[in-house]
Amino acid sequence: MGEDLQPIYVDLASESDDPHVTVIKSLCMTCEEMGTTRLLMTRIPHYKEVILTSFDCDHCGSKNTGFQLGQVQDQGVRFEVSIQNQNDLSRQVVRSDHATVSVPEVQLEIPGNVEKGEVTTVEGILKRIVEGLNQDQATRRLEQPEVAEQIEDFIDKILGLLTLNENFTLIVDDPAGNSFVENLCAPQVDPQLKKKVYKRSPEQNAELGVSEQEDLENELNSLSEETEKKDEDSIEKTIGKKTSENKEGVPENVQDEVLVFSTLCDRCSRPTETNMKIIKIPYFKEVIIMAMHCEACGHRTNEVKSGTGVSDMGKRITLRLTDPSDLARDILKSETCELKIPDLDLHVGGGLIGGKFTTLEGLLNDIHEDLKTNPFLMGDSTEGDRKGLIYKLLEDLEMVIGGSLQVTFIMDDPAGNSYLQNIYAPDDDPEMTVEEYERTFEQNEDLGLNDMKTENYTDDSTANDISELS
Repeated sequence: MGEDLQPIYVDLASESDDPHVTVIKSLCMTCEEMGTTRLLMTRIPHYKEVILTSFDCDHCGSKNTGFQLGQVQDQGVRFEVSIQNQNDLSRQVVRSDHATVSVPEVQLEIPGNVEKGEVTTVEGILKRIVEGLNQDQATRRLEQPEVAEQIEDFIDKILGLLTLNENFTLIVDDPAGNSFVENLCAPQVDPQLKKKVYKRSPEQNAELGVSEQEDLENELNSLSEETEKKDEDSIEKTIGKKTSENKEGVPENVQDEVLVFSTLCDRCSRPTETNMKIIKIPYFKEVIIMAMHCEACGHRTNEVKSGTGVSDMGKRITLRLTDPSDLARDILKSETCELKIPDLDLHVGGGLIGGKFTTLEGLLNDIHEDLKTNPFLMGDSTEGDRKGLIYKLLEDLEMVIGGSLQVTFIMDDPAGNSYLQNIYAPDDDPEMTVEEYERTFEQNEDLGLNDMKTENYTDDSTANDISELS
């Protein structure tokens, strides 16, 4: 009973003496003898939890690796990258089971759900395709020479991509939202890489086993059936009873209470509790702060969500750091807010850190730590010149945090839900400017506003049910 709980998922390249590798016997699909499969449940920093698999057959020498992701994300993701040089071929790619990989220039498409997921590179994807096509070419040349010749021509086209005779485009489209393509310019924006997050279609949800719409319809049907069984008097009594229960069980002012609910630790996946509180930030708006501390592995997180939805306008906040005391300013960064320090050529996208309520110094420390520990920036495969740039950026950030380097700090939030403390409030801050702007079509698309319907969104039957209850 007194034994310490060990996390289910361990950090990638962990220094732990026990790497939690599970070894099982499994059938080799090549020679049908028994081989060995090794499983490692690990957490890739700045990405998510994955299960890495490695199979090895001593009888025929067959080997393969792969990975699995269990949780389907709320939205799909699509990466489009222009491959122009040798560095682009070395871009790291995380491809889930559900991802479709395509190269339009040669009409190449690898549909999802036909291969296991993998952690590889652009070059690795193309080489694996060539290996797969070459596997049965000897048999095809004897039995289907015309087909073999067509495949040979297609292989030549793919090999031409590897020689970079001309630029080509690699597209990774994953409705599960679990794939990733490396940004070679991080922490700045990569001009050759486009990322789009999108809402899945009903067909894609069905393929992934996601039944949100079905659950909603069942809930509405249940509400309709309940309404039909009750007359007007019983409905009024029910509403009166629930109103009385709410008055007894829920505090009049939720802002005065810390709400606690059960959840799972995002590091070790063990049950824990998350605390949630609604607070009002002076001269700003209401926000929801959620904090979690896992007693099993000691992991702590905090997250901030807007309590008022997307604002009508985007917001851009610019602060000139002129004194070390500026680092103590309170800051609220939403998950959609981009951070920029032009003096350091630093651009941090909204998804890198997520929503936070902290100080400016705390946020800069978080950025420094993320850059320092990001395996896609500082890993063994990172080129020397690139590492040198990151080391220089880390040194400059340390000088900013130490108060010895004055820079301009910019927060750009299309959702308008970010905040930086004005220490002169309610007067204007001479070192800070706040601009509101109209969002572009692309920004509205990223926020899911272009397809949002807010008028006449209920059908007649649902409207009648609601009117009867009210």
